[in-house]
Amino acid sequence: MKYLLVFAERDDAEEVAETLGEWFPELGVPRVVRETLAGEDDAEDAQWLVVVEGLDAGRLAKVDELIERYDGWREAE
Repeated sequence: MKYLLVFAERDDAEEVAETLGEWFPELGVPRVVRETLAGEDDAEDAQWLVVVEGLDAGRLAKVDELIERYDGWREAE
């Protein structure tokens, strides 16, 4: 399953992606992308996404603790 970790700040998203790459090296470093919304004119309001795959329930609990520190949230895709 693919998860999107959502953050307001690019620095937060990049830090979380780097941390996840260190915690789970077998998964590689997750991609950080800018959310694009159809019809959205103001890209400054777009969220930053960390795209993660291959997380089991035990890993998800640890990931949730991490993203909570950065005021982010997780969505399943």
